[in-house]
Amino acid sequence: MSRTQEERPGEAEPDARFTFANERTFLAWNRTALALIAAGLAIAQLLPPFPGLPWGRHLLAVPLILLGMATSIGSFAEWRRDQRALRRGEPVPPSRLPRVLAVTVAVLAATAAVIVLAAA
Repeated sequence: MSRTQEERPGEAEPDARFTFANERTFLAWNRTALALIAAGLAIAQLLPPFPGLPWGRHLLAVPLILLGMATSIGSFAEWRRDQRALRRGEPVPPSRLPRVLAVTVAVLAATAAVIVLAAA
């Protein structure tokens, strides 16, 4: 009997293919998180200030950086939850990350459009 089974009764080691798929999903979400953070930093450091709106860059950059942080933390929580479900032989619950990411990016896009129009 493995140490994992001794520590967690009722759980069994899942098929490695499912464990690896879960890990690939986790890594993909973390690549997304890194891209969001890098985009936020690039906006804050490289985008010229908007005329009349010196805080415009930060209004776009900070939410992207925070969304990257939340995506990274959320991806770990989902990886752990999914791994637990796999070990227990339960269905894997649906992910909330795509909805959160889509809504936040849409709000940021609308904010960017308003800033660009206001600065014109």
